[in-house]
Amino acid sequence: MIDDILQYNKRFVAEKGYEPYVTDKYPAKQLAVLTCMDTRLIELLPKALGLRNGDAKIIKNAGGLILSEWDSAIRSLLVGIYELGVKEVMVVHHSTCGACHMSYDAFRPHMLEHGISEETLAAWEEAGVGRWLEGFHDTEASVRRTVAAVVNHPLVPKDVVVRGFIIDSVTGALTEII
Repeated sequence: MIDDILQYNKRFVAEKGYEPYVTDKYPAKQLAVLTCMDTRLIELLPKALGLRNGDAKIIKNAGGLILSEWDSAIRSLLVGIYELGVKEVMVVHHSTCGACHMSYDAFRPHMLEHGISEETLAAWEEAGVGRWLEGFHDTEASVRRTVAAVVNHPLVPKDVVVRGFIIDSVTGALTEII
């Protein structure tokens, strides 16, 4: 697959397919969106929000979650705020998210099948991998927790607007949660 992508990329560059996407690094709408990496959202989310290339910083991870004050999503938001002029943050989780009900217990047998040793897993379990790979069980509550994690982070300025939503994974309809 990667070789196919590389061949496509050569044609894309040679045919100047990039020209409609040329922009700078600053989000034109001074917006950051924290969302899930779900493949259904790749095109649906920006289209449903009316975003074009260059309009917003879109930060994606499994579930669109913030797991700690040191989380890479928080780091990205801080860079957006202090370096790139972000003034508003949308937290956008989605319907039928795979991170909902995700659990380490489900991952563990697959890890063993892929050659991760019991010793390695035991060490990671002692360090808290179970909590780290745990999903959530209530999407609305997860949106509220994620918004609170941004709003209450000691390095996020109080004048940054943070709102939370759930997007329908099929229709793109947004429901505001907080």
